[in-house]
Amino acid sequence: MTVYLLGAGPGDPGLLTLRGAEVLAGADVVVYDRLSVGAVLDMAPAAAERVNVGKLPGQPRMSQAEINQLLVEHGRAGRRVVRLKGGDPLVFARGGEEAKALAAAGVDFEIIPGITSAFAAPAYAGIPVTLRHSSTSVTVITGHEAPNAKSSVNWEAAAQLGGTLVILMGVARWDAIAEQLLAAGMSPDTPAAAVCWGTRPSQRTVRATLATLGEHPLEAPSVIVVGEVAAQELEWYERRPLFGKRVVVTRPAAQSASLCDMLARAGAEPIPVPLIEIVAAADEGAALKAAAEHLDDYDWVILTSANGARALLEVVNDARDFGRAKVAAIGPATAEVLKAANILPDLVPARYVAEALLEELLEAGSETSKALIARAAVARDVLPEGLRAAGWEVDVVEAYRTKEAEVSDAARAQIASSDVITFASPSAVEQFAKSGLAATEKHPSLPIVACIGPITAAAARKHGLEVAVEASRHTANGLLEALEDYFASPS
Repeated sequence: MTVYLLGAGPGDPGLLTLRGAEVLAGADVVVYDRLSVGAVLDMAPAAAERVNVGKLPGQPRMSQAEINQLLVEHGRAGRRVVRLKGGDPLVFARGGEEAKALAAAGVDFEIIPGITSAFAAPAYAGIPVTLRHSSTSVTVITGHEAPNAKSSVNWEAAAQLGGTLVILMGVARWDAIAEQLLAAGMSPDTPAAAVCWGTRPSQRTVRATLATLGEHPLEAPSVIVVGEVAAQELEWYERRPLFGKRVVVTRPAAQSASLCDMLARAGAEPIPVPLIEIVAAADEGAALKAAAEHLDDYDWVILTSANGARALLEVVNDARDFGRAKVAAIGPATAEVLKAANILPDLVPARYVAEALLEELLEAGSETSKALIARAAVARDVLPEGLRAAGWEVDVVEAYRTKEAEVSDAARAQIASSDVITFASPSAVEQFAKSGLAATEKHPSLPIVACIGPITAAAARKHGLEVAVEASRHTANGLLEALEDYFASPS
């Protein structure tokens, strides 16, 4: 088998190459460092072994020789190994040493380049490392070595190069580096910038000059840029509407990806903490399957959630099974599930709540209508009771259940340190409260609470939560828009 030396990029999971995602998806073992991002690690199969060989400054978790041996051993054992490295594996990342060790041991390897932080971090800070007419060259230098007579870096020569200097791993030795550059004749007024945690929601950019950058608090890992281009202020990433916000997503794991992606595109750091799981009905779907065999007996088939729609579609053959029955979906997310199966809903209410669906069904149907409602085991009875009161014959079938998900200590810590917690269902709120997370005496500074709609918001308030954000459109997109409006408004 092959050992893949994979550059994961500087942090933004979207910067991972297609080839990188491909090999991660087939990994048996992932050997990763401290700069690896959870969202990238999650691209590996759940069953893949994950080995953390990350190194904290001054505290090596595993020596380079031990890492080399680890890769050789896994490779020789016939496993598909991904050595996941931040940035590019051959840019100050010891990928060359690992490749040499594998070659010497006769283990096949492949090098998959990644986007280096030397260029990506400045780009995300709005700093072009080259600029026509002002900076026509760029030099990437390690700042890891102490600037003295024994250093392999000739800082005097670097100062004379002109163009842009990009210095990696230079925070700890920045004062000495700056002193060497100034002594070599660089102007103290030369623009300089440090981009910390570039391409991530925690990115922070410090702009100053060669003489004054050290007066600012600098934090590793930072990419330091010295040269005229460092004065450019073409910010775009840090201007995103939710930049830097840590947002907890409590939806079930299988359904959180779309909201997490939208939050990330808006600049937030999504934190998936599933509070509920979607599981099969208590009878393993027997009643739903029986009802699906006679859909043509109904005037209306009503789906009150995307989960209910998925469960029903699993037990029908195709759209012909619906026969003469019309289909109603409570909202666009449910409608999209149906449309993916080539079933176009006949009715989607203007407001995505049971009360609105009831009103529009009564307008569209007749007093003798017969309806099937496929829904969660525990749900509000507004819809079936309202239809029955109007004379409809209504069958309610359990399509699925929600199960409480365990909240780990790590997840509790993530919630406590977040800016926002989002709820997309009353059942998630119930589990939040049951887990003790809503107890204000234990958590006096809860994150901002954002709810997808009025029903979920009412459940939150019932448990003493102060709802700061409520989506007017009861969809994931509507929730995102409501969050953006909230943080855009003057405090």
